[in-house]
Amino acid sequence: MYFMALATDYDGTLAQDGLVTASTVSALEKLKKSGRKLILVTGRELPDLKEVFSELSLFDKVVAENGALIYTPASEEERAISPSPSADLVDRLKKRGVKPLSVGRSIVATWEPHQATVLDVIKKLGLELEIIFNKGAVMILPSGINKATGLAAALEDLKLSPHNVVAVGDAENDHAFLRASGCSVAVANALPAVKDTADLVTKEARGKGVEELIRKLIKHDHLIAKKRLGGVLLGTSRGKDIYLSPMETVLIAGSSGIGKSTLATALTERLVEKGLQFCIFDPEGDYDGLKGAVPLGNGSTAPNKEQLLELIEKPQTNVVVNGLALKVDERPDFFAELLPSLGNVRYRTARPHWLIIDEAHHLMPKRRGDTRSVLSIELPGTVLITVHPEAISTDALRLVTAVIALGPKAKDVIRTFCKETGLKAPKDIPLPKGDRVLFWRPHDGKKPVTVKAIEPEQSLKRHSRKYAEGELDEAGSFYFTGPKKAMKLRAHNLIIFAQMAEGIDDKTWEHHLRAGDYSKWFRQQIRDKDLARETAEAEKDKTLSADESRKLVIDAVRRRYTAPATAPERN
Repeated sequence: MYFMALATDYDGTLAQDGLVTASTVSALEKLKKSGRKLILVTGRELPDLKEVFSELSLFDKVVAENGALIYTPASEEERAISPSPSADLVDRLKKRGVKPLSVGRSIVATWEPHQATVLDVIKKLGLELEIIFNKGAVMILPSGINKATGLAAALEDLKLSPHNVVAVGDAENDHAFLRASGCSVAVANALPAVKDTADLVTKEARGKGVEELIRKLIKHDHLIAKKRLGGVLLGTSRGKDIYLSPMETVLIAGSSGIGKSTLATALTERLVEKGLQFCIFDPEGDYDGLKGAVPLGNGSTAPNKEQLLELIEKPQTNVVVNGLALKVDERPDFFAELLPSLGNVRYRTARPHWLIIDEAHHLMPKRRGDTRSVLSIELPGTVLITVHPEAISTDALRLVTAVIALGPKAKDVIRTFCKETGLKAPKDIPLPKGDRVLFWRPHDGKKPVTVKAIEPEQSLKRHSRKYAEGELDEAGSFYFTGPKKAMKLRAHNLIIFAQMAEGIDDKTWEHHLRAGDYSKWFRQQIRDKDLARETAEAEKDKTLSADESRKLVIDAVRRRYTAPATAPERN
């Protein structure tokens, strides 16, 4: 499920002439049994509502007095989120002959045509109040209090995001909370202005319209979400914006150093803009310093499962789970233990809206036999990032609905994906050039297209400890082979690189130096342009001896990542 709650107005929406029919109550009960929450959002005062609607206990939360009062039927707790009415205001209105006049915990209400008198009294008293209209009703509330603020307070109690709420209403005072929901619905009898701004309009009126909406939610939740939610902008293709649906499982794959993490960073910025919660599993510290997210774990401290689940419970909190302190062979176990608990949170709340799993071949490797048991049936709103799609669990790959391939081997990514999942590879796959990526939805019957992908505003600082002391995978390591490929010495981090560089013979050193291999590795794998630039200068200077160039490169590495090349003498 994506939509975890239904927020509904009362008069003119759920009820007709103040009463709710038995069939509408039955529909509400069915929605509750589906695991969703019910929230009533009304301008009525609570005592009045209790008197006319005996089934109030069906609702998890009631937002009364047009947003000023939160009521929990299960505990009968009442919580006002705005001040009590001014006694001077009530007295002045009575003296001015405003009748009828109703006074609640926070709201003061009357009917047209008394709005002019109400406004005059508010101005003379200098009160920070505003008037809200509702089909002839005149409601007076503290400035900033409306159905949207009340709904937000109720959702905070329920630990739900407004993105996962469908809201339905009919009148002027419903605009605020309809706009604040993930999907807004107007019943057939709603005012034209409400219909014009709603995402959906029911065919039926009032309670029958709510029943119609409930049937659609239970049967077609994901379809509604896919059609009505804008998704996350990936980029443009032939002048058309391309979006990733919140219902999709996305594979981002390509050669190492080609920009996968950069694209993922740009996507997180769009998620922050939309207020969509994300959680990144970052095995190698590549997202250190990501804006808009709370880091959990670092190079020396492993992430804590309980802390992660506590953070995720807060809808506005994004998290980067840094697994750099975990050994490579510990990461799949950590992820396998965590995913079911995270799946439970998503089952209850549909959050985090997006999971971004970097180095997915480490966390969900094909070699593990229990991947199917730790995966849910679906992985909506999930991004799998990898250099090696063929090494990811086949069960996970089969859930993928969109493939984004980067770099000169983008075509191979598509073909590998199809081979692993048993799908027929498309013909005439275009090759993305420059800043473009290859985008393909394997199940929609269309050919892959090239997309000019969005770019991030921030530049991530690559995690220095990862490259200095960590363990890069085989593809990311440097290999000293020599001119005749007589050796294959693997440097899986910069400390090992410096140690090997000091010990290898001059011919081997100069072979890689003149080929520009060192600067290429620093640029593409270490992602350090400054180190690559400084090294390239040594590579191009043919006046340098092997020892001189070696010292320049090693000093540049140690100056940035480890310790000084030489320690000062002590006198």
